[in-house]
Amino acid sequence: MPIKNFDQYLEKYAELIITTGINVQPTQSVIIYAEVTQQPLVHALIDSAYQHGAKAVQVEWKDDYITHALIQNASDEVLNQVPTSTTIKAQEIASNRISRISIMSEDPDSFGDLDQQKVAIFSKSQAYGKKPVMDATMNNELAWVVVAAASPAWAKKVFPELNPAEACEKLWLNIFKFNRIESTQDPTVAWQKHIAQLNQHATWLNQENFKALHYLSPRTDITVGLAENHHWEGADSNDKAGNYFTANLPTEEVFTSPDYRHIDGHVTATKPLSYGGVLINDIQLTFENGVVTKATASTGQEVLDQLLASDSGAKSLGEVALVPNPSPISQSGLIFYNTLIDENASNHMALGAAYPFNINNGTQMDDATRQAHGQNQSIIHVDFMMGSADLDIDGIKADGSTVPVFRQGDWAK
Repeated sequence: MPIKNFDQYLEKYAELIITTGINVQPTQSVIIYAEVTQQPLVHALIDSAYQHGAKAVQVEWKDDYITHALIQNASDEVLNQVPTSTTIKAQEIASNRISRISIMSEDPDSFGDLDQQKVAIFSKSQAYGKKPVMDATMNNELAWVVVAAASPAWAKKVFPELNPAEACEKLWLNIFKFNRIESTQDPTVAWQKHIAQLNQHATWLNQENFKALHYLSPRTDITVGLAENHHWEGADSNDKAGNYFTANLPTEEVFTSPDYRHIDGHVTATKPLSYGGVLINDIQLTFENGVVTKATASTGQEVLDQLLASDSGAKSLGEVALVPNPSPISQSGLIFYNTLIDENASNHMALGAAYPFNINNGTQMDDATRQAHGQNQSIIHVDFMMGSADLDIDGIKADGSTVPVFRQGDWAK
């Protein structure tokens, strides 16, 4: 049956995205990236943004059909080319610090039937073409948020036993639940409380100032050094103008920057990774001295190989994030095949670039200085999930002593 009060939920969701997500300020401009199927949510976002004083709202519509046809039919040479307009647009967004809303709703395996090498070529060229806006986003020069919206193709992947309409309704209900929309009259108040709880964990981790983290489970045994003067961050951040924003809705993580030079051991992904429209399953990575020396997957191996070959930094880590297994998303028992949601059900790591703000004063440093502190640099930043209910994590101090951080998938304190 159709969701009761769906329109009201959608309006509350849009309001949360505009206020707690990008926290739009008067005279700020906004850009929304969305699939063509997401008009109702986009329209609600536009209305809310203008009500809160936005100067201008633009929308960049996406259609996987168009991209699928391009990758299927175009030559490698064409796929390697990025239109000049794409790079100009990316630079314009970065230069004007336009607040960004990215709506994730596409089929996680939309390009799974295509030549994986062609998919990887296209994904890499797009990353280079959009580098100016990626750099500005990673550096928190502008406000940004990634959110989810249900679509029949994605929902059917999560709930294969249901028909597309029923699956889509059930996925929407989960999205509303995880974002505290249906369970509270004012989601903003609930989010303020949740953000404060995450920040308490970040504060403790910053006080401990660990030199490294050791992860141990039946499938993972890896030690990850932490960058010099690293800084743990919770849900909310501040843009260059000093305005707070929340980059992920939902979010359950606290995260920081590893030292890309000091990562040793092996790690096994516990959930599939959807990258470039291809599902990569059962990822296993081995690191030596901060570099991936072996990488395997049961499906999507070629895309994984191409991802790791994006540049020299793609074979190391740029983020480690802690998420308790008892989080609401994890306890749903579902795999969403969507990094935004799955990463908030699981401890995760990211291949590629580090966030400059994850070391003290990092946003004021040039690339070489940040790298000297141990921050990785790359054209990519791709999260993969590796948490589980049987994962223990110890913080290692500078003197070699250890402090329990996680036990059996949850905070030790």
